[in-house]
Amino acid sequence: MPNIIVMIVILAIVGLAIAKIISEKRKGAICIGCPHGGSKKKSCSCNTSK
Repeated sequence: MPNIIVMIVILAIVGLAIAKIISEKRKGAICIGCPHGGSKKKSCSCNTSK
């Protein structure tokens, strides 16, 4: 029974993450998860190359 609860929690987290990505893409976000790449901005200022 505990394994089922853990699986439900994991699936809920993955489902919410996918829903968040789809929602942000529909809003027009450049890069998802970046606080500077919101849907109203034209470019993302995240520096991903280090």
